[in-house]
Amino acid sequence: MGTLRRMNLDPGWLLLLSMSLEVWSVPLDRNATPQEAQPPQEDKQEDNVDTGLYYDRYLREVIEVIEVLETDPHFREKLQTANTEDIKNGRLSKELDLVGHHVRTRLDELKRQEVSRLRMLLKAKLDSTNTQSLQMDHASLLKQFEHLDPHNQNTFEAKDLELLISTATKDLENYDAERHDEFKRYEMLKEHERREYLKGLDQEKREKEEKRMEELKDKHRKHPKVNAPGSVAQLREVWEETDGLDPTEFNPKTFFKLHDANGDGVLDEQELEALFAKELEKVYDPKNEEDDMMEMEEERLRMREHVMKNVDINQDRLVSLEEFLKSTDKKEFNNPKEWDTLDDTKPVFTEAELQRFEAELRTKEEELGKRAESLRQEQDLLKERGKALEAQRREYQQAVLEMSQRKEKQAVEGQPPTGPNGELQFHQEMQKLEDQGAKAPVEQEVQEAQNNLPAEPPQNLPIHT
Repeated sequence: MGTLRRMNLDPGWLLLLSMSLEVWSVPLDRNATPQEAQPPQEDKQEDNVDTGLYYDRYLREVIEVIEVLETDPHFREKLQTANTEDIKNGRLSKELDLVGHHVRTRLDELKRQEVSRLRMLLKAKLDSTNTQSLQMDHASLLKQFEHLDPHNQNTFEAKDLELLISTATKDLENYDAERHDEFKRYEMLKEHERREYLKGLDQEKREKEEKRMEELKDKHRKHPKVNAPGSVAQLREVWEETDGLDPTEFNPKTFFKLHDANGDGVLDEQELEALFAKELEKVYDPKNEEDDMMEMEEERLRMREHVMKNVDINQDRLVSLEEFLKSTDKKEFNNPKEWDTLDDTKPVFTEAELQRFEAELRTKEEELGKRAESLRQEQDLLKERGKALEAQRREYQQAVLEMSQRKEKQAVEGQPPTGPNGELQFHQEMQKLEDQGAKAPVEQEVQEAQNNLPAEPPQNLPIHT
């Protein structure tokens, strides 16, 4: 992590790291003084949190390998002297050509694994759309992925590092906007389902249900005051209730060090969001029917964006100690405006947007209906084919059984075996025996006649006239 943190001149690198690593919790001694209440320096553990990027694993593994480069003296020197232009122009990434063989081998392996995974995703997508993929050009299809060089699918080169940095930076910068859009669609779907549900009730039940829903909304709105995120009141509350320290001894610098959980000298977005837990608990409780946890996450995002807007001077999505201390000198820090929760702000969607969303839902439902009908017909056809095959199998079994029974019967009665059509079958040996039996009587008669002949012809036989 230290390797990438030193690239603090480039927002892309910082963003890449801050969104790739999750904050580990800091156990605090509630009886300690502010000077003693320091985060532990040993046995730190960092658990990965998903960045939401579809190439999240590839990004993490490349970062882990690059961190090993800190032990390479040449790369370490280049890293420490690098400026923003060196990183953006890819000059630093070209230093990969000089790193150790084992590092390059590992990066090559990671890239081949990523290319293989993308190929599987492409095949699955084409299969799901019934697209013929026998003549699929993988090289052309891989061009739609911007985080690696599709022309070289076997080795990890300097261009791959450039593309990974620039793509991850761009994607993570758009991540918050995508989260807002997802929440907006969620709220529209929730309203659509509410209206459809009420539409299916009779008038009496509908009025009763509408009244119950309004009561839940009113109950949700009745919560303690929410302090503005990043204000002295909000931070003092964390200092007292979470850190267990005396609110009269609140010290911004000590507070910063306490909540710099991984000790890297900055507060990243996850560390900031951890500070808002007490405020969110005032409004949302997962046990309450009226509290929506999806809305709580949107509220958390709004709070973090509010602090970043007011504190993050260089807009690198990280808050340094200097930036944090400067924010405590602002008027808004000591006298902030009251924080408006989602319930106090205007709806996230308009009626026109809801209508377009519902039209989109109907179109998708029709497409799904057609697809379901097509699958049902295919299933019926497969069932008919299965029945025909089963009938044919039974016919074959019956024929084999009858033939076996016929052979057993003939064996018992001493009859010669028959062929498939009932014709008799004779063995050649039996034919030879029969032929020999027919010849024996004839030969015996000839032999007897020869035995009865006199040995010499008779002499002087009388002649009769």
